[in-house]
Amino acid sequence: MEINWKEYDSNNFFDELINEKQEPRAPSKKLVNYLSSLEGDELEKRRLLAEATIQEMGVSFTVYTEEGNIDRAWPFDIIPRTISAADWKIADAGLKQRLNALNLFIDDLYHDQNVIKDGIIPEHIIKESKNFRPECVGISPPFGVWAHICGTDLVRAGEGQFYVLEDNLRVPSGVSYMLENRAITKRVLPELFENDTILPVDDYTSKLFDMLAALSPRDIEVPEIVVLTPGIFNSAYFEHAFLAQQMGAELVEGSDLFVADDDCVYMKTISGPERVDVIYRRIDDLFIDPEAFDPTSVLGVPGLMRAWQKGNVALANAPGAGVADDKVVYAYVPDIIRYYLNEEPILANVETFLCDDPEQREYVLANLDQLVVKPANESGGYGMLVGPHSTKKDQAIFADLIKANPRNYIAQPTLKLSTSPTLVGKGLIEPRHLDLRPFILQSKDTYVTTGGLTRVAMKKGSLVVNSSQGGGSKDTWIVDLEAK
Repeated sequence: MEINWKEYDSNNFFDELINEKQEPRAPSKKLVNYLSSLEGDELEKRRLLAEATIQEMGVSFTVYTEEGNIDRAWPFDIIPRTISAADWKIADAGLKQRLNALNLFIDDLYHDQNVIKDGIIPEHIIKESKNFRPECVGISPPFGVWAHICGTDLVRAGEGQFYVLEDNLRVPSGVSYMLENRAITKRVLPELFENDTILPVDDYTSKLFDMLAALSPRDIEVPEIVVLTPGIFNSAYFEHAFLAQQMGAELVEGSDLFVADDDCVYMKTISGPERVDVIYRRIDDLFIDPEAFDPTSVLGVPGLMRAWQKGNVALANAPGAGVADDKVVYAYVPDIIRYYLNEEPILANVETFLCDDPEQREYVLANLDQLVVKPANESGGYGMLVGPHSTKKDQAIFADLIKANPRNYIAQPTLKLSTSPTLVGKGLIEPRHLDLRPFILQSKDTYVTTGGLTRVAMKKGSLVVNSSQGGGSKDTWIVDLEAK
């Protein structure tokens, strides 16, 4: 049985592929027509091919559970999500604007703090931030950039307008899955890449390498770049290994590095110590240097902060960059853009209520059944309350949490997240909600991925797209309709 698009109903949500007249949108026309030409058995064959490819390529992620860590095959839907290049051009400009302003903000916080003196953001928000690092005050990283790799979560709502849901500036993950999604889709639907103008994504790792190389403290032709991982038990270890392999960089753990008496960082090799210029660290701030932060950490490198402070090694992302990752700070980003760039934000924030504010807190407590409540510094979808899907008991627990620590919580209205057709059986499609995580790189230049990682809520009606919460993924196509 072939797909019956006429029976597809997105329930009045903006659908990425099909419009309200049950017709394909312009960027998805060739895709929808092609899928319509396939019988259900053929679609099932393609789905099984995708599963086999994922197994063959070893694409996996780790979920932390009370029973222990579980490695799972990457959950993938073969029907891509499409966006026109014209729409993406706006998102691209907005993402560059946002990261530029955030880096100016972080640099200001660790120097003059004019943004506080001028009343743009309250001082207590920064003082009480879990990710403000006093150890970073006075440090000036190259180009004034602290967050070199940012994963900003976007959603589409209403008539398809992009909104920024959050900025991930500490150790954002997922870009390897964006690249693997494209590789899998090329194998599953090769015909479409011959007939449609789908913009490529495979230059990311070369852009990442160039961005990191520009940070090198030594003016040498090929700086030594390493990817610092917590190790094989980390949920993103697949990605750490993937990026190191794709860049031709060494994948190292803390025990592979040391800081010598000259305050430079060296890597242990069989031919002797080799100086390291740039570290793409995938370890949280508090574990990267037991001398500066948690003395019990065995993941980091003793003396690493000393070497970085003296400019002998570059760290990406820089320690302390997470201060702008705080979901309370997120509420102030539009004002931060206006303050530093004297421009209006190109991308809108989602309306946000700060529980730290007495009046807004009262509103949140009175409307917990309608709002999404998030802790300020969690990630992966942990610690959230999705009001419309919660019980009275859940709401009571969150009311107590908010009252005990209001600074730690924000709330947002439940958005009408866009949907996309997702294969749920042989020839059977249903709408599923999704978001999008593009990746932005900044050092000497700024670069945005063409599209990003689309995450899909695999359960009908669910708004939770995180892989750690049972979400899946699909390829993201930026389609250039004007290309000949």
